[in-house]
Amino acid sequence: MKRLLAASLAAAALGFGIHAPASAQDVTIAVAGPMTGGEATFGAQFLTGAKAAVEDINAAGGVMGKKLKLEIGDDECKPTSATAVATKLAGLKVGFVAGHYCTGSSIPASKVYNEEAIIQISPASTGTKYTDERPGPYSFRVCGRDDQQGGVAGAYLAKTYAGKNVAILHDKSAYGQGLAEETQKAYNKAGQKEVVFDSVTKGESDFNAVVSKLKLAAVDVLYYGGYHTEAGKIIKQMRDQGMKTTLIGGDALATSELWQITGDAGEGTLFTFPPDARKLESAAKLVEKFKAQKVDPEGYVLYTYAAVQTWKQAVETAKSFKADDVLKVLNTAEFKTAVGNFKFDKKGDPILSDPYAFYQFSKGTYAQMN
Repeated sequence: MKRLLAASLAAAALGFGIHAPASAQDVTIAVAGPMTGGEATFGAQFLTGAKAAVEDINAAGGVMGKKLKLEIGDDECKPTSATAVATKLAGLKVGFVAGHYCTGSSIPASKVYNEEAIIQISPASTGTKYTDERPGPYSFRVCGRDDQQGGVAGAYLAKTYAGKNVAILHDKSAYGQGLAEETQKAYNKAGQKEVVFDSVTKGESDFNAVVSKLKLAAVDVLYYGGYHTEAGKIIKQMRDQGMKTTLIGGDALATSELWQITGDAGEGTLFTFPPDARKLESAAKLVEKFKAQKVDPEGYVLYTYAAVQTWKQAVETAKSFKADDVLKVLNTAEFKTAVGNFKFDKKGDPILSDPYAFYQFSKGTYAQMN
């Protein structure tokens, strides 16, 4: 997937690109996320899903007879960049944004989108504050929340590793810290107490000091709230110090790139993510199409596709591109997407019956556990 996108991402070096000039009959939408930087693998997932959705919609006649043009915003998973991207997209008069990825980017960007009455649907931002404290009614997501994800993880830790030494670590980011705290809350509620609760700094490479602390505490299981790059390095450095500790993380580990960092040291690593959309009947034809193009729609590819689908259905139901008309439909209708059918609650969260499952890495790939 990276090779397929390399030329496209190069064209987007300034944060915007890969689009032909829009005609007066076109409608411009956008996808925004980390197209460069440490989380670029997820930006690639976003871009793959958004481009496929736009291509399929246009091939079927567009939205209300209008073709879609796609703008691409690169926020590098940085709050300041996210605000700049959102401001730029607002200036381009986009009607909808599928984004952002990092919760720490989605929150500041949402302030701009809500001020400008732009519909924002995040495929991946799971932090509770994104919707609990949203600055207006225009922000939604098609993924679960960290209180749901942390609840699943905390209960699993308490049941599966009762009597074991469990540590909880986070990277101080809005996403990582929020997820770690929700997991800790659920773990403690189940009557268990972690032996270490600590933090590292996102972007660092040397974690030997905290790994030594974990080793001294004889930690059997490490829950990590953070992103795959740092998680992979922590796993490697635990193995270098002779530790067999299992690392468990959240949805930000849902990329085969983790194994590229860990190699065989990543064997047995666990993470939570929504039930595998690639196995859903609603996504079957789309998955076949991706695989025919030699693309694995892992992680948030199908969720980004679904975000665009959701907006399209809302526009067509409203028979209007006006944000307030679309908003009324988003708040009331049920949407049929590649990741299943759902309605939004009053906060803009999807109502999901089974939001999270466990996955395990083995021999270079990961798969959902039974």
